[in-house]
Formats: sequence, C-alpha cells, structure tokens
Amino acid sequence: MQSYLVLSEEVRAARLAAKPLVALESTIISHGMPYPQNVQTARELEQIIRDRGAVPATIAIMNGKIHIGLSDAELELLGNTPDAMKVSRRDLAYALTSNKLGATTVAATMICAALAGIEVFVTGGIGGVHRGAETSFDISADLQELARTSVAVVCAGAKSILDIGLTLEYLETHGVPVVSVGQSAFPAFFTRDSAYQADFQLDTAEQQADFIHAKWTLGLTGGVVIANPVPEVAAMPREEIESITQSALQEADEQGIKGKAITPFLLNRIKQMTAGRSLETNIALVKNNAVVGARLALALHHLRKRTV
Repeated sequence: MQSYLVLSEEVRAARLAAKPLVALESTIISHGMPYPQNVQTARELEQIIRDRGAVPATIAIMNGKIHIGLSDAELELLGNTPDAMKVSRRDLAYALTSNKLGATTVAATMICAALAGIEVFVTGGIGGVHRGAETSFDISADLQELARTSVAVVCAGAKSILDIGLTLEYLETHGVPVVSVGQSAFPAFFTRDSAYQADFQLDTAEQQADFIHAKWTLGLTGGVVIANPVPEVAAMPREEIESITQSALQEADEQGIKGKAITPFLLNRIKQMTAGRSLETNIALVKNNAVVGARLALALHHLRKRTV
C-alpha cells in the first residue's frame, strides 16, 4: 500500500513534526470550478488551513501514484487539464495502473486520506441519492464510502441538486452520523436549510472531536458528516436554486446526460443561470469548511495527545 503513496515535502515535514493534517479533494479543482478560479481557490484553501495551525494535503492521482499533498505546479497541471479522470472507489486501481491524471472524488479522497492516516477531510458538498434514483438507481459512491471509511468529512451538506431526504435516509440506514454546525437544520450546499434536520448539533471543534473519538474508540467504523452551512452573506435563496435546478435537470434529461457527468453539468448550468453567483457561493462555502476542518483537525490532535 505504501508503495502507491507519495507525500509532498510539506506533508512529510508535518508528519515528522507531528502536526495535524487536513485532506482536500481534487475533483473540485478539475471538475467543480472553471480555470483559473479553481487553482486560485485550491491555493487559498490550503493557506486557510495553514493559517489555523494545520497542514493541507490536497490529494490526486499522478504518474501511477496517490499524491498526498500537491506542489504549485501539480495544482496548476490539474486545474489546466479539463479531461483529468474523475476517480472514485471503482476507478482508483485503473487510474493508478494506467498512469492516468486523476482527480479524486469524495469517496476516493476518503480512501486515500485513510491510507495516509489523515482523519479530517474538507470538501464542498457530498454526493448522495440523485433525484429519480427510484428508477435510475443513481446513488453516489460517496455514501457507501462514508459507511465504511473512518474519516470525518467537513462539507456544506449534500449538493442541492440531489434528493436530500433520500440521501439522509441512506446515511441513517448505514449508521453514518450527520452532525450540523451552528444550527439544527441540515444544509444543502448553496442554501443553509434543506428543510431536513441533521441527527445532532455540535457547534465547537472540541465537541465534534469528542464525538468522533468516542465513535471510533467504540469500534464504530465509518465516517462522520460534519455539515457546516454556507455563510449567510453568501447563501442563495432555496426557492431560486430549486427552480434553476429543475430546469437544469430537464436539460440534462433531454441531452441524455447521466452518471458521473451529471453533477459537473448541473453545477455548470446553475452557474450560467445565476450569472456566476453560484460559483461565488461555492467558493465561500468551501473556504468556510476549511476553517471548520482545520479547527477539527487541531482539536482531534490535542485530544489524541491527552488520551495517549
């Protein structure tokens, strides 16, 4: 397993200094935002984490290796390669053995983070049960990964293009706790309130760390969703997003867009139909998640030192 991992100099130094690490995905760079905002946002996310005392580890597949931490040049390459492979659990072995340039999804990033011993992962929003899944069976591999891989995922809830109710039901069935930050409502990416409730509300990093530590100490493997709502000033009205999403879904259906292509298509159409406002919201929410993720990594780090 270790033969597939390549640690950046910064990540190696953090390991030697016993500093807390925070994983970041790369799909948001290659498929989630346009260039150059994608690379700029990736660098800003990393700096937010550094400024709060943790060390960022952006994860991607390059030259047959899992890179834990990327250089500036590697970030630039990923952001400038629109056909980079979107890598989930199913695709990981193929991307490695075929020497593909691969951007890791939530599921693949969780796997790679766990292999590297990283407990906290920051993303924008998790995948979930797609609308119409009762006939399409389109359910993101992110959910199954949350059920099996012990990494805490800090996100702005599930993407609002999904069926939020069914997503939460799936997580409940598989024993994945959903924890909200600062409110009882479960957020829905662009909007703060999905009209559904999270399982638990834990507002401080110390409370979240205690909860996660207790879960894993009890042998309850699997992830935890830390649902952190988009800042109020950057949030979009739920009714507006819902109307736009319905239109974008109809376009996707008419064009026969399905599977892994559906989420990038919908996010791009929503950006176009909101004249770029949704991209600004996307950037604001993931930066906010980086703050919460860094604090959580530090709290877990201090908790581990106290309990050793």
